[in-house]
Amino acid sequence: MKIAIFNEDILGVVKGDRVTDVSKAAGWDSAQPNESFLKLIEQFDELKAAIEKEAETGPSYALSEVTLKSPVPSTRKIWAAPVNYRKHQEEMNKMFNNAPRTIEEIALFLKSPESLSGPNDPILLPYKDRRTDHEAELGYVVGKKAKNVKKGDAKDYIFGYFALLDISIRGNEERTWRKSFDTFTPIGPWIVTADEIDDPNNLPMTLWVNDEVRQDGSTKHLIYDCYKCFEVACDNMTLMPGDVIATGTPEGVGPIQAGDRVRIKIDQIGEFTVDVKLAEEA
Repeated sequence: MKIAIFNEDILGVVKGDRVTDVSKAAGWDSAQPNESFLKLIEQFDELKAAIEKEAETGPSYALSEVTLKSPVPSTRKIWAAPVNYRKHQEEMNKMFNNAPRTIEEIALFLKSPESLSGPNDPILLPYKDRRTDHEAELGYVVGKKAKNVKKGDAKDYIFGYFALLDISIRGNEERTWRKSFDTFTPIGPWIVTADEIDDPNNLPMTLWVNDEVRQDGSTKHLIYDCYKCFEVACDNMTLMPGDVIATGTPEGVGPIQAGDRVRIKIDQIGEFTVDVKLAEEA
């Protein structure tokens, strides 16, 4: 199932080029999207049949006529995977001559929950004179409370997957600071529930800046795959429903500037395009 949030925080199911309002079946309150989202993922097994039925009969709209919002309206935390593709490490070494160590040595890092944004929200660059890069990633949202869950059981705790952009200012400051500005974690275009993704660790992904292909990789090259990232994220720490995990970016990262359009596409997930603007001009 492809679950979207659109227009005035309406809950929808996407099929083909249309989205159907399933708010009634899900007990969704558009005035309280955060609370409604947590209820949806925590009770999804009980609600699924009713949602599927309403997806066939409810009010339907062309995707071209609606505005998709972040499919996760808010989150408590975002765990992100640094240097989780070896070729990305190699390019960082060539680019900056001081490649960071891989995820095997430095584990995960946190991004601000406030950096989360949607597939129609612009990326807002806070500085004119700092290099800011795109990073295409597969992301997912946690479906159940988890602590000390091992890789082999992680699949049962993931609610669904989406495309994610990890926007990154280059420099010597802490990684968390450089990646946590508002709008620096766009996700979308919707959540594909985990039951529809046979193998999240074998999904091709592509990123374009304007018409130029910058990144063309696959999650099959992850050092820590989706499930291992989950294990590390909840190793003696608690993950909660609605938490987001970003799995890292393949090679091909590069700078973006105001006026660019960044497009990300992941097989079996979907695609979205966002504009890049200066924060002071937005």
